[in-house]
Amino acid sequence: MFLTKFLTRFYKIIKRLFGRAFFVIMSALIQILWFTLFIYVLGQRYPFFAGFIRTVSLIAVLYIVNRRVNPAYKLAWSLLILSLPLVGFALYLMFGRSRFQKQTKEQMERIEDQSYELLEMTTPHDVHEVSEEDQQNTDESVRQLPVIDLLHMQDERMGRQSEYLSRVAHYPVYRNTGTKYYPDGESLFIDMVEALQEAKHFIFLEYFIIDNGEMWGTVLDILEQKASEGVDVRLIYDDVGCVNTLPARFYKQLRERGIKCQVFNPFRPFISIVLNNRDHRKIMVVDGHTGFTGGINLADEYINKKMRFGHWKDTGVRIKGDAVWNFTVMFLQMWCSITNDTRELDPGSAKAFSPDRYTEHKEPDDGYVQPYGDSPLDEETVGENVYLQMIAHAKKYIYIFTPYLIIDNEMMTALCLAAKSGLDVRIVTPGIPDKRIVFWLSRSYYAQLIQSGVKIYEYNPGFIHAKSFLCDDEVAAVGTINLDYRSLYLHFECSVWMYDSHAVMELKEDMLQTLEMSTQITLAEVGSWKLPVRMMQSLLRLMAPML
Repeated sequence: MFLTKFLTRFYKIIKRLFGRAFFVIMSALIQILWFTLFIYVLGQRYPFFAGFIRTVSLIAVLYIVNRRVNPAYKLAWSLLILSLPLVGFALYLMFGRSRFQKQTKEQMERIEDQSYELLEMTTPHDVHEVSEEDQQNTDESVRQLPVIDLLHMQDERMGRQSEYLSRVAHYPVYRNTGTKYYPDGESLFIDMVEALQEAKHFIFLEYFIIDNGEMWGTVLDILEQKASEGVDVRLIYDDVGCVNTLPARFYKQLRERGIKCQVFNPFRPFISIVLNNRDHRKIMVVDGHTGFTGGINLADEYINKKMRFGHWKDTGVRIKGDAVWNFTVMFLQMWCSITNDTRELDPGSAKAFSPDRYTEHKEPDDGYVQPYGDSPLDEETVGENVYLQMIAHAKKYIYIFTPYLIIDNEMMTALCLAAKSGLDVRIVTPGIPDKRIVFWLSRSYYAQLIQSGVKIYEYNPGFIHAKSFLCDDEVAAVGTINLDYRSLYLHFECSVWMYDSHAVMELKEDMLQTLEMSTQITLAEVGSWKLPVRMMQSLLRLMAPML
């Protein structure tokens, strides 16, 4: 028995040590070391080159300072470059400006614009309710109003939040959409499997992490069966997100099974170092009328079949009806960007994926539902701005689930001001972290928040991976957007904004139950942390935008 356990553990260590992740990390490190060493040696051998690099580094700092990016990001890179001009400048060239190549970026922007036009062409309308005595004097064209106008009439504050997403992110708000909230991955997985089994026409999947196990094995069997039945089955996965879980060129295995598969931003050793911009979305669309999202990836820890950091607490939401169209277009946008084929974004072709194509009835009204995406290609931090608007418009309370509390000055100011103004602000973070350094960094923000009246809780049973906001029994957002720099500034993300929907109160019930299982962190406890820990936290705070 002992020998079996030892050999199993030894095999896992060897597999991890010499797996794909190991070679990806080593190739990246080799590129970093080679490039920085090259610049350093040139600087040492040729003094004029060192002077040139220092001048260029100063120009780079001026460029960074004048960029429309977060001030903390500017500060971190400016200090590094000014302190270590040669090495700092080399690292900035490789990571600070780590974006898609100009041609790729322009192509993705064109596709985004085309998909937004598709969304705007299908602006949802609904019947404006009028009193019986006014019905005879009300023109039918007046009664048919855009849903956003109805929302403005019902609640101007919520109308303004929704208007931002419609105008800037280009994702419209809908009615005729049912919502269901999931307090864990286990319950979501049951309904996900049922929806996949009922698919008749197409299945779209877009996930950050896929890992072999019961969850993915179950999904894969269904996908293969559906593909054999003629269902259009497509999958997008993020290459770096799956670097430690899937073999290289895994997409070929799926294609052999009849599943159309694309890889987002694949890592190519010694060719590409662009690692920052990842596809962090979790989207599943079935036949255009059913969609899922949330923090739950396709791996066993998300349904607690594998215990890594205690109990894995996650959240998700299912929508059925008109609003699924936003997720469908979001998926097609990414698919067409990768394949460089935009034919399916033409209005005529896209109709094949519309929510009412394969349904004969409208979903009953369940409030206002607005799925939306956030892209790092522009300078608009949609994910953070939605959170900030929710905080600013709250009247009674703000409850937040987040695995990573690595916030910028704007978010810190908004949360502290809300608490100082008498709002009940509560944030739940993990009790058992998945990344120790990130846990220390998250805790470094506790003191200022608690001093301002924000209540911080740590989830006792384990790791909380949920990304959920709730305000005033009225409005909620459930999706993939963490409170950290990567989610807010670097990743492709998605979420669902909901007002006056059943899922809002279901989320509240779950949050109250989760608070009962969590420990509130006091200012005295924060002050008792050892000096080396606090020093490490201070250093990590400085480098937070780079982590």
